Amino acid sequence: MATASSERSLLATYLHLPPDDRRRIAQHASADLRRKLAHLERQIAMDRSPGALAAVLTEGREKQAPHLDMIDGVFQRIAAGERMQVMITCPPRHGKSQRASRWGPLWYLRRNPTARVMLASYGAELADDHGRWVRDQLRAYAPTLGVRLHPGSHAANRFDLEAPRSSSIRGGMVTAGVGGSLTGKGFSLGVIDDPFKGSDDANSPAQRERVWNWYQSVFYTRRAPGASLILINTRWHEDDLSGRILATEPENWTLIDLPALALSDQDPLGRKPGQALWPEQYDEEELARTRRAVGERVWWALYQQQPRPLEGGVWQWAWITGNRVSVTALRGVDLTRILVAIDPSGGAGTANDETGIVAAGRDSQGELYLLEDRSGRHGANAWGNEACQAAIDLGADAFVVETNFGGDMTRQVLIQAWQELERTGRTGNRPMPRVIEVNAKQGKRLRAEPIAQLYEQGHVHHVGEFPDLERQMVTWIPGMDSPDRMDAAVHALTELADPASAAVGSSNYSDQRLRGRR
Repeated sequence: MATASSERSLLATYLHLPPDDRRRIAQHASADLRRKLAHLERQIAMDRSPGALAAVLTEGREKQAPHLDMIDGVFQRIAAGERMQVMITCPPRHGKSQRASRWGPLWYLRRNPTARVMLASYGAELADDHGRWVRDQLRAYAPTLGVRLHPGSHAANRFDLEAPRSSSIRGGMVTAGVGGSLTGKGFSLGVIDDPFKGSDDANSPAQRERVWNWYQSVFYTRRAPGASLILINTRWHEDDLSGRILATEPENWTLIDLPALALSDQDPLGRKPGQALWPEQYDEEELARTRRAVGERVWWALYQQQPRPLEGGVWQWAWITGNRVSVTALRGVDLTRILVAIDPSGGAGTANDETGIVAAGRDSQGELYLLEDRSGRHGANAWGNEACQAAIDLGADAFVVETNFGGDMTRQVLIQAWQELERTGRTGNRPMPRVIEVNAKQGKRLRAEPIAQLYEQGHVHHVGEFPDLERQMVTWIPGMDSPDRMDAAVHALTELADPASAAVGSSNYSDQRLRGRR
């Protein structure tokens, strides 16, 4: 029989033992000791993550899902001492606020009772609701959580914790509406949950500017040394707070983008394109009904986290979305030509350093298919490799390159990249596709309009979703600098549609502006 002294020693070390050792101890423990060990097991479980804490306190009623695991992971890393600035975009009704604005702060304060959490939302009332919920859990489960509210500070929008025995510092939580005053208050962890109330707010340039100014001059300045930030929201507008931050300092933030339906193979959860984020709650069929009910603009903003601005003057959304085909449907199409078009960046700096790399094909009936968009901020070696790899993957017969900003350099980059892939055995012994050089002489509008007309007539089909490229297309207005993704797409499709192009001739396209390509 264990003595009282040995039992106290066991209980003191039990929390730090490996799971297998704990199981062996529990198997041989007395009934009284097992009850004490069960209490410690609850403590261990609650320490794991916000979701685990929720499971214990709700006795398993709180739902868990892979995307909620990702939110839990952010809190775990921050609680362990890692300084992070994380942006999480997520559709409505997927548990993001419950996890990031309630269970997350509660768990974080339990793990770090001397830390201070600051939470802001579009309105003080909503922010206070989150604060009230956290406070009420601390009050109701104080013995279980092991932390207590300070009796002299327990308002919903500002409360303190009792200082641990080993410290004189009191942690706590403060909440505020976006635009509210936070003078004299600081935070170890700052959470902004949905800074815009809805589309009217987000579509107002004045309100977007107010939110941005408040974030810069009020919220951000309340950081304590080493503080972390979490911005979690549903996207409303391309220039909302998330959009503005991504445009100005993307290198300082970790983006966890969680669309309702996966958009690419680079999905953070490893989903395949088209798979639902939370199929147990909203499967693909249910999301399809939602898409029809809310319309394309709301769908892409709120559910896919790809807010689409109002249309410009050349392309329209309906021309793209109405003729889109799936990757599966393309398998039944016999493509007679495939091209990879490259539009090298036209200058230095952050605005002009994206290289357009777009692949397109044509079938025997003259229909055009936009196959891939591999554009990005690539140096010469990188874009050459990316373009050649696309040609290998798709079996392209030619490259189309704009030579206005580099002359023979673009051809040479492709040759060198192909030779390197050949040297390392990655070309599959395929000969290098020929290089079609384009010196764009016509204005961008004259080049774009005939291709836009093919879209309108239903002759161009996007194979899957290309959010960045499509956004550039529908927002471009003649007179604006045209983005490199769009330019590359226009070059590829013009080459494929040109009646004068070798081995292509077709009577499908009577627009003489396509003759002679440029």
